Amino acid sequence: MGQKKLERFAAIKAFENVLEYPQGMPGKWKDFFKNDYSITLELACGKGEYALGLGKLYPEKNFLGVDVKGNRIWRGAKTALQENLSNVGFMRAQIEAINEYFSKDEVADIWITFPDPHLPGAKMKKRLTHPRFLRLYQQFLQPDGTVNLKTDSPVLYKFTKTVIELFDLELLNDEEDVYKSLQVSAELAIKTHYEKMDIAGFRKVHYLSFKINKPLPLEKDELLRKMLLIEV
Repeated sequence: MGQKKLERFAAIKAFENVLEYPQGMPGKWKDFFKNDYSITLELACGKGEYALGLGKLYPEKNFLGVDVKGNRIWRGAKTALQENLSNVGFMRAQIEAINEYFSKDEVADIWITFPDPHLPGAKMKKRLTHPRFLRLYQQFLQPDGTVNLKTDSPVLYKFTKTVIELFDLELLNDEEDVYKSLQVSAELAIKTHYEKMDIAGFRKVHYLSFKINKPLPLEKDELLRKMLLIEV
């Protein structure tokens, strides 16, 4: 591991707005944020651009960026401290165990921005909109809470639409090309470090918003797998 990464891993241990694999957090997030505001998660947050951006847009809401890579969290956490964004925090943790950190109905919304699309093959179950992850989110997401996906991967976009249709979930918003419109909402105008790397502007950015307040039968997972054996 490089010296810079080691320094950042050490630094976040002293940051008051960062928790690493915390114990006993379900029901205690009000103590961490020191307020009663609702909580929105940014999963696989990287440098936390979305948590920071949303935190500026909505000062009366809390935003928590979650990622396993501490050297990336360092950047977002440091910016939040420098800009006095007390409603923005970060947690280093595995998303596969995200349900262990929150109690029922403790999270209002989830944002998943430019995650690894895990292209066709056996890695399909690692996609953060796969039903095995949606079942984890259901354990702490409020009934009217939303899952928001922003991605430049047509594979992940189509996969998520298939999941929504197969499980008859409520689709709230579907934008195949976010920037096609001249009027982009303030939320969707936030850009991550990864999104900014598309200097030539060739990629389309897709957006989906949906609810998961319905049962997600396990038997449909196999049907999903068969439907997606051949992806384009």
